[in-house]
Order: sequence, then C-alpha cells, then structure tokens
Amino acid sequence: MSSIWEENNKFNIWLKIEKLACEAQAELGVIPNSVAQKLSGAIEFDIERINEIESIVKHDVIAFLTYVAEKAGVDVRYLHYGMTSSDVLDTCLAVQLKESCDILLGNLKNLLAVLKKKAEDYKDIVCVGRSHGMHAEPTTLGLKFARFYAEFKRNYQRLISAQKEISICKISGAVGNFANVDPFVEEYVAKEMGLIPETISSQVIPRDRHAMFFSVLGVIASSIENIAIEIRHLQRTEIGEISEHFSIGQKGSSAMPHKCNPILSENLTGLSRLIRSYVFPALENVALWHERDISHSSVERCIAPDACITMDFALVRLTDLIDKLVINKENIEKNLNSSKGLVFSQRVLLELVNSGLAREEAYKIVQSNAMKVKQNNSDFLAELKQDKPLLKVINSEKLESLFDLKYYTKHVGHIYSKVFN
Repeated sequence: MSSIWEENNKFNIWLKIEKLACEAQAELGVIPNSVAQKLSGAIEFDIERINEIESIVKHDVIAFLTYVAEKAGVDVRYLHYGMTSSDVLDTCLAVQLKESCDILLGNLKNLLAVLKKKAEDYKDIVCVGRSHGMHAEPTTLGLKFARFYAEFKRNYQRLISAQKEISICKISGAVGNFANVDPFVEEYVAKEMGLIPETISSQVIPRDRHAMFFSVLGVIASSIENIAIEIRHLQRTEIGEISEHFSIGQKGSSAMPHKCNPILSENLTGLSRLIRSYVFPALENVALWHERDISHSSVERCIAPDACITMDFALVRLTDLIDKLVINKENIEKNLNSSKGLVFSQRVLLELVNSGLAREEAYKIVQSNAMKVKQNNSDFLAELKQDKPLLKVINSEKLESLFDLKYYTKHVGHIYSKVFN
C-alpha cells in the first residue's frame, strides 16, 4: 500500500498521464508525434533535483515538467499542451485511490472469509446475549460472527461503489470547459488508465466524490471498532468468554506479570478513531471557491495516504486477530447460567399472556419473582414454582419446559441462510 503513495510512483503516474495526453494530441494533429515518443522511455526521477526546481518555481507540477523536459529532451512548447495542473494531479489521485481500493477490497475479502469460518465453527454454541451490558436472552456465539460478517459484506459493497465514484479522469483545462484541449484527450487518457471521464468538472474533479470515499472509510473504521469493542468486553476478567491470542514470550505489563491485555483490539479502536477523523476535512473540501481554490490540496496530501495505509494495516490486523481468537466455552456456559435462569423471563411472560393473563398482570408476576432471585441469589425456576397464583395458570411441568435453550436457536439456520445465501 505505501508504495502507491511514494513520490517516485506519483511521478511515474504523472509522466504516464502526460505521455498519454501527448499521444492523444498527436493523434489530433495538435503536436508532433515525436513528443510522446520521447516520453516513452523510462525516466529515472531525481527527487532532490525536482525539489530543488520546486524551491525556485514554487509549483510542484511546473517543477516536474521542467525536470522531464531536461531528462527527455522534449520541446517544452508541446508538453502539457492546453492542460492545467489539476488535470494531472486529480487524475493521478484517482489512480492512487483506485489502486488503494483494490488492496482494501482484497483485505475485506480475507476478513469476510475468517468471519464466515468463525460463524460456522460456533454456530451452535449458545451464549448469553447482552443489552446495555446486562444479561438479556440466550443467543449463539456464531450469530455474533455472522452479524459482523453481514456488516462487512455491506462495507465491501460500499467500497466498491466508492472506488467507482473516485475512479475518474479529468483532462478539461483551466476551468473545465475544454477551451484549450479537445475532449478526445480526456477520453483517450481515461480509457488507457482504466478510469471514467468526468461528467462535468471545474478546474478540479468535484470533491463530493472524494468525500464519499473517505466517508466509506469512516464507516468501515466504525465497523472495525464494533468488533474490537466486543472482543475487549468479552475478554474482561469477570467475563472471559473470548480473548486475544497470547503468544509464547509475550508480556502484558511491565509491572504486573499476570496481565494478558486485549492490546490489539485497543489498538484497532484507536486506529478507527484516527481514520474517522479524516472524514470531516474531506467533507469540508467539497466547498471550493468558484471553479477552484487549493484549500483541499494540503488536506488531501495528508489524509489520502494516511487513511489508505492505516486502513490497510487495520484490516490486516483485525483479520489475524479474529483468526487467532481464543474461545473459552466453559466461561460461556458459566456466564449463561450465572443469572440463575433469569434469561428465560420473557418466555415465561409470554406463556402467561398466552394462557389468558393480561400483559401487565403477567409482567408483575414475572418481575416480582425475578427481583427475588436478584435479592436472594436464588434460582428463577424455583421461585416461580413457589408462586401459587402463577401455578394456577401454568403447572410445574409446563414451567420446566419453558427453560429450554433450543427455543432460542430454532431460527439460527434461517438467519444463516439469509446472511450466507
């Protein structure tokens, strides 16, 4: 990923754009064929020399063109003919973002494969579901992974759309009206570089496209944190259902030798915050003065490589983390049973309603018994069996049948069929 954003690669893309533009101009009979031919050979870029020229001319593209003219012996009159700097800069950025997307989409495919395997491996492992951080009702560990799979499948589609949105070529001149460059040049360059000609531009490609791209990265970052937070909570000492792989020789703390901390998940939480921070300046870049100012330029020089490289790192790290997760089935079962049967409260409530009680009356009966369990550390089923008014509606045998975990997994197959098609 980082090689896409290296200076040498950027200059090679600039050179390719200039060369293709010259080919198109020559085909139109605007400039001699010899110009593109002289640009066809490989040019070794001396970054220090280009920077030296830029320190004098105070313009990066002019410095580049001056250097190319020096090295290739091109007649300067015909180089960059009818074009503006943003024709090169924006088309190059499109190439870099498109290529970055290819890597990120590959990362997402790898992540989806790992999430799917975990969902299949733990499809039938019943665990307690939590809302507000508190025990709610039984679910399965597999459904957690399946939910994350579906979320990242949506992210994959979002990134495909974002890639299409920013894979744009713009060679339309100083204010985007093709006054000094024929539209054929843009079409020619776009086709050769695997891009789409911009529908309409100013001096730049409209920045709503880029805002869309960085916003999608922000959504993906939030999904990364969504998984990371789940792992961090489930690794807590008092829960201990899932934990990060702790390698031989690894140390958790300089002070406390017993510590095994969820450092990878914490790291991913921080990286997610960083990636999301790039969304706001990308949105701010949409509003430019008239046909263009350069307030967007300094922002993109920072956030484009940083966001792509950081996202690449985060997705690779997350995939490896999930692949090596340690699952503690004993703690999963222990935690499920620790609420003394309270996770079955809604099923008891609904059975009372189905047996003819008003919902509020049924709710009062179930809640009063649930509170006894909390106060006395007793068993929910045992408390219910001592409730004489309740037993007039539901007998003991029926009550026992309600405390069945299979009731909560009966539609897992249906959910999986929707998630994994």
